[in-house]
Order: sequence, then C-alpha cells, then structure tokens
Amino acid sequence: MFTTYNQALEWIHGRLRLGIKPGLKRMEWMMDKLGHPEAGKKAVHIGGTNGKGSTVTFLRSILQASGFTVGTFTSPYIEQFNERISVNGKPISDEELLKIANVIYPLAIELEGTDLGGPTEFEIITAMAFYYFSHHPNVDIVLYEVGLGGRYDSTNIIQPLASIITNIGLDHTNILGETYGEIAFEKAGIIKKNTAIFTAVKQDEALQVITDEAEKKAAPLYRLGVDFIIDSYKAMTDGESFNVKRGADTFANLEITMLGRHQTENATLAVVTAMYLDEQHILTISQQAIRKGLKQAFWPGRFEVLSNNPAVIIDGAHNNEGIDTLAQILTTRYADRDIHIIFAALKDKKYDKMIARLDEIADEISFVSFDFPRAAKAEDFLLISNVKRKQAVTDWHSYIPEVLDGLKDNSILVITGSLYFISEVKPFLTYYLKNKTISL
Repeated sequence: MFTTYNQALEWIHGRLRLGIKPGLKRMEWMMDKLGHPEAGKKAVHIGGTNGKGSTVTFLRSILQASGFTVGTFTSPYIEQFNERISVNGKPISDEELLKIANVIYPLAIELEGTDLGGPTEFEIITAMAFYYFSHHPNVDIVLYEVGLGGRYDSTNIIQPLASIITNIGLDHTNILGETYGEIAFEKAGIIKKNTAIFTAVKQDEALQVITDEAEKKAAPLYRLGVDFIIDSYKAMTDGESFNVKRGADTFANLEITMLGRHQTENATLAVVTAMYLDEQHILTISQQAIRKGLKQAFWPGRFEVLSNNPAVIIDGAHNNEGIDTLAQILTTRYADRDIHIIFAALKDKKYDKMIARLDEIADEISFVSFDFPRAAKAEDFLLISNVKRKQAVTDWHSYIPEVLDGLKDNSILVITGSLYFISEVKPFLTYYLKNKTISL
C-alpha cells in the first residue's frame, strides 16, 4: 500500500513496462470485484483520432453552463497527471488519487496472479476513474475519452447515453490497421446497441464502416455534412464564428475561442450531442447554455497562445492530420511571420510525412529529444528534413530560452509534436515567460 502521492504515481507509471494490451477481460474482472462502478453514472463516450479532448471540453463546458457537475476522463495530461480525472475541469486532488490507488492496488496484484495477467497503466487509471466518479456524490454525468482505438479500449465497458467519433486518421497503424477502413472498424467498436452515434468522419471508406456498424447495432447515426452541417464560417481575431444547421433548425452565430476551423467541427459535435440529450429529456440544456459553454471552452495544448510578445504557440500535433491542421492555421493566420518550429515526436509515429509538411511552412526547424521511453532522437529527424535552417537539439531546457531571447518582432515560435513533450514544455515555458528564469 502507498503512504504518499508520489509512491502511488510511481507505481501507476511503472505499469508502462507492460505496454499496450488491448482487451476488456482485465477491466471486466476489476469492475466485477469493485461492484461495477462503471455503471454508476450517466456517460457519453468520445472516440476518434484527433479532436477527442477538444470535443470533451466543448461538451463539458456546455453541460456546466447548464448547471450540471461533469466528470471527465481524458488522456494524456498537459500540466499534471491528475488532470486525467477531473470534475468541472478541476483535477482530482493528490489525496483522493492516493486513496483510490490504494483501492485498486490489491486488485492489480491479485489480477497479476491470474491467467489474464496484470493490468496496464491505462487500465489502472481507467479503473480509478470509474471508481472515483461512481463514489462522487455530486457528479451528474461523465465524459469518457477513448485512449486507443475503441473496440478493445479499457473505457469500452460503459453503456453510454450517446457516443461520438470525431474523425479518422492514420495513427497507431501498427495496432489499429493501415487503412482508414481498418482503423474505423476499431473506432466503431464503441457503438452500442440502440445508442445514438455522432460523427464528423469524412472518408467514404471509414464512414461506410461506421454506417454498417451502426445499422448492425440499430444505433441512430448522425453525420456531419449529412444530418447536420456547418456554414457561415468566419475566422475572427480571437476565435471562430459559425452556424450549425440541423434539419429545419439553424443555430446562428456560434462563437468559440479555440483557434482553427477544425475546432468548429469538434464544437458542432458537442452541440448536436447536447441537443440530443435535451430532446431525449435526459438532461435539460438551453440554447443560451450552449452558446455560453462554447465561448467559455478552453483545452490546453491545442494551438494555445502562451505569449504574444514574444509570440509563442504550443500545439500537440502528434500525427499527420494534426500537423496538416497546424500548417493550415499557421499559413492562414501567420503567413506574414517568420516561423520557427520546435518539434519532437515518438519513434513509433510515421514522422517522415509530418516533417515534410513542416518543411513546407517553416523558416527554421529545431528538432529536439526529450526524456520519454518512446521518444525519437533529434538526429533522426534532422536526416529527414529538407528545410535549409535546421538543427538537432539535445537539451531543450537551455535551448528554448535562447530562442525566445533572440526572437525578432516578426517571428513566431511554434512548439509542436508529441503531447508527452508538450506536457513537459508547457509548465517550463509558462514559468520562464513569467519570470525570465529557468526552473528545473
């Protein structure tokens, strides 16, 4: 058993050695031992390749504006581990996490002695989330973000009120498949019998897979571009404006402060899901709450402007689709700026295409390594890139302040790539920008 928060956290992270073990048997075993806490609260399930966290944030903000207390389970974290299990955006406390870790620990030890084998890090965190929310007296509804894939993800033992699949991209292909159709098959595994599914998936191949699964499960399917559409899009200085049309109804002049046209899709998925929950008399959600919630929504690490002078942006673009979106925003909003990019990625990502896309928009790229078991080496990136001004950096802690101090008025620093890297960089950058000193 653990006596401190740090002991509990070390144990949880130590489970990384077990890697990824898709399957639901271990989760079902633990839930049975715990009295099925996963069934204790109303829930919405959110899967997809990119945009899951943003969609969770938009929907949480709408529900909060409606007066509900909302639990969220997300991954990975940006500033602190506890963010992954939050209520109304407030992370679980160190004391609560310690207490729950001590509940799950003996089960993990017992499970390790069975034929199923010990639970992975993500399975333990998921079990902790289920237990925490089921015992929280004030939580009205929980939004669960899928960790990987969907069909065999450890969150996929819930029976949600509705499910969302944001989009499909070629990510985690070594596990989920090489084609949009194969990946869509895994994502579509979260579709439940007679449970509404909302999606912004565009590829015909992927959408057909989702449609077939929805028909098989008799699940009502609502598709962006077919059952609801976005129009009158306008990029604003501090956000985006757009309309949502759904049947004969139009939700006009909606506004969000999260930058990027792609965020209007994530916001729209949240809007139509909220409208569905209201129409089904599951929760009471007003149009005013939807507008207020969208405008107040904020998700760290997604094209987040940390400073305007010097101009610093962080963005967790960790796959091809994410980099494409980042490039689109930069060329649309910052075409007149000298763009210096700092990039890090995991070695199991197909980063050659990511780097090729960054080469097209960057005036200078600094490739960095960081302390993570699956992190790729900066030197490997350097061999791939064709941009003229480039370098490999081993110590980003000392390098970033140097870049910031030399950043010219017409330049912008964009730090992007792995979300694990972004989670290390953001607190460091925030401290430095505020104090102009380094804190390690």
